[in-house]
Amino acid sequence: MEYRRGRIALVGALFCALGAAGAHAQAWKPARSVEIVVSSGAGGAADREARELQRHLQKLPGMTALTVNNRPGGGGSIAWTSLNQHQGDAHWIATMNVALLTNHILGVSTLHYRDLTPLAMLMREYVVVWTHLDSPIKSVNDLLARLKADPSSVSFGFSPALGNQNHIVLGMLAKAAGIDPKRLKIVVYSSGGNGIPAALGGHVDAWVGSLGGAIPLALSGRVNVMGISAEKRQPGRAAALPTFREQGIDAVYAAYRGIIGPRGLSAAQRAYWDTVFATVVSTPEWKSTALEHAWEPDYKNSAATSRYLDAAYSTLRKTLAELGVMRSSK
Repeated sequence: MEYRRGRIALVGALFCALGAAGAHAQAWKPARSVEIVVSSGAGGAADREARELQRHLQKLPGMTALTVNNRPGGGGSIAWTSLNQHQGDAHWIATMNVALLTNHILGVSTLHYRDLTPLAMLMREYVVVWTHLDSPIKSVNDLLARLKADPSSVSFGFSPALGNQNHIVLGMLAKAAGIDPKRLKIVVYSSGGNGIPAALGGHVDAWVGSLGGAIPLALSGRVNVMGISAEKRQPGRAAALPTFREQGIDAVYAAYRGIIGPRGLSAAQRAYWDTVFATVVSTPEWKSTALEHAWEPDYKNSAATSRYLDAAYSTLRKTLAELGVMRSSK
């Protein structure tokens, strides 16, 4: 009964907020199905975000049908560029992550985040490094020793783009080993769904990816976890996994995950998605899902997300330059 009252209150808040938005601009809501474009292939962290979001959004009363469409390639640029084929149409949204900024910083893509419409920051997600069970690299100390002896002796796999959160954490580990991050041997996959099986099969020596994707593998004893990029151990199923910091390594970084729309969305369209996302992330079901996938709550609405991206762009330029990832100064 308590759960039902909470659900009714949330639904009431949703419609009240939509009414308030309509007082300032003509109200908008989806008139047909909404497509969630995933900026990488199936089976990875972005795909997991999109499909969980679809599941939770679909529970809202009156919500139209939602579909998920994976558009891998270009480190996410193919998906994000495709959004602007639907300028001003809020029936099209896409997953958003650090690569949207780093692709532009590194010159991989001409698409700037300001060419799109930021809609929400949903959560933060930490990075984990692991090796397959039969690997001689059993600990982070083993890993750093290998890198110090020969930086090219360990191959690292991650997805879906150079310069993203996985690459940043890997650069931090290279600095801890006292080596140039540019000397690391890196293989980039289109998604975790493609790369994780390759790492489990020994095709790369170590995988660098999302904590949520590593938890089932760690709990089943299939991988050796080097560490996670959190300041402290995480709750729930991740509680047994050590951080890099507790092992004396300064490798702390949390990647954001959110939603972005095409350019030219109206105030009413942004207000609708502000209300819907705020409603979803406040539900007990979403909080339970976040704990299951080791997502750290960090919701921001469209305006706050835009401000965050402005600050993050400047910070990432400095970070990538310090780590030696940038090809040239810009």
